[in-house]
Parts: sequence; C-alpha cells; structure tokens
Amino acid sequence: MPPSSPDSTIAAVEAFWNRRPCNIRHSPLPVGTREYFAEVEARKYFVEPHILRFAQFERWSQKRVLEIGCGIGTDTIQFARHGARVTAVDLSERSLAIARERARLLGLADRIEFHRANAEELTAVLPRENYDLVYAFGVIHHTPHPERAVQQIRSYLGPESTVKLMVYHRHSSKALWILLRYGKGRIREWPNLIARYSEAEEGCPVTYTFTRKEISALLERNGLEVSDLTVEHIFPYRVSDYVRYRYRKVWYYRYMPPRWFRWLERHWGWHLCVTAVGTKRLFRGM
Repeated sequence: MPPSSPDSTIAAVEAFWNRRPCNIRHSPLPVGTREYFAEVEARKYFVEPHILRFAQFERWSQKRVLEIGCGIGTDTIQFARHGARVTAVDLSERSLAIARERARLLGLADRIEFHRANAEELTAVLPRENYDLVYAFGVIHHTPHPERAVQQIRSYLGPESTVKLMVYHRHSSKALWILLRYGKGRIREWPNLIARYSEAEEGCPVTYTFTRKEISALLERNGLEVSDLTVEHIFPYRVSDYVRYRYRKVWYYRYMPPRWFRWLERHWGWHLCVTAVGTKRLFRGM
C-alpha cells in the first residue's frame, strides 16, 4: 500500500510528532510534573488495557529491551520499573525531552538510554547488538518505508530475541468509520483519509494499515516468524466527553454486553498486535 499522504518524508513525520507528541494531552496538568505523568499513565492503560497483556512488562525483568518510538515514555517507564535495561529511541526531540525528564523525576534514568533515531536508519545511531526484546507499539506504520524499519530491527536480534509490534488494522471499525464519516464511502480516498484522521491531531503525514496476512508476510520475508497475532482495541467513548476527561460511551457500546464488545474488538479492532521471533534463515544470513 503506498504512503498515505503526498507529504510522506521523514522530516514531515518528525515535524508532526514534535507539534503534538503522542498522548501528551492525556492529562490537563502541567507537563513534566509527577502528577501529570501519573495521570498520563493511568489514562493510557485505562483506555488501552491490552497493552499490559501484550507488552508483558514483568517478563523482561533483568533483560535488555530496545523500544523503537518511545514517545513521551509511558511504556518505557513500565519496562524500567519492572527491572529491564532499556534503550529507547524516537524521532521526535520534543517527545524525548519529556521522556528523559520523566525518567529522571521517577528515579529510573540509570536504567534507560535515550537516543534520537529514525526507525529506518537505526544502525546509524545504535551499535549492532542483541536485545532480548525489540518493541515498537504504533510506530512502523507511521514511517514512509515500514520494510526498512523491519530490516533495521533484524540488526538487533539474537537467536533468543523476541519482537513485538503493533500496527493499525485495515479491516477495523475505525478504518470503516473514517471512510464513512470523512470519505462518504469514496474508497479511492481511503489511504489519504486514514492518514489525516488516524490520530488525535489531524494531518498525520504517513499512516499505513495492514491486514493480518500483510503484516505476517512483511515479517516473514525479512526472516521473522509470527508466533502470535491478536486484534485489539475499539475506542468506545464519546470524543466530545473524552477530550474533557469524561468517560461516557457511545450509546451503542453503552448497552452492548461486554462479551459482544470483546468479540468485536478481537475481530474489528484498530490494533494488530504481533509477536515474532527470528528464523534459522535470518541468523544464517548474519
């Protein structure tokens, strides 16, 4: 699938996330305070509880974790808090500044190394060495060439390494909602519409979506074998309330039995959560 905006350069992506780092408005409190970070964390995992199941933060105690696209550091802090040694990279210098302050404030700076890096050119910044986990949640679908990012990931894998990625799911209720609301059903406009409306801040330069088969094929042709793939996350809250820090569900989700909602999430959710490991072919080629 082609990049979903004509302005799909790395510079455009960097500028977008510098203007509004991901989740920066998860709290109305002053950015950088202990109370602000606590509220950001609480809100993130309340709205996206599947992250805790997927990342398995406690599993990586005393392990080496490479996080690609750390943003303002919410998951980064969880890995470090659970005892991991973390190398965290991001394209956005503004996001990194907030993440560094967060680590310092919470007494975890000695467990985390931060680097500004482009996911497509990691080896220009980070030495090639093995990590127990390479983790990129909601990142490679926002870079102009996702395959290059996956090729870079291979440089940091050993025979016992695990890769965990989240990418956006094309066959999702959110993608359909964007098409119907903003495209009036005009399918040809879908790629650009997905980019423009995929994030809280309109106008993201690049947003790819993947089917299960596409993300599996991308990883497999780069020497990785998918060991687990789940579909997660439907946002059920009314946006007009949510931006005011109120959690009132849209009426049709409000009255839906929890087991029905969970079924919808597992089939039509926005997040494709993929766990993969390297194949023998990958390590023979290194």
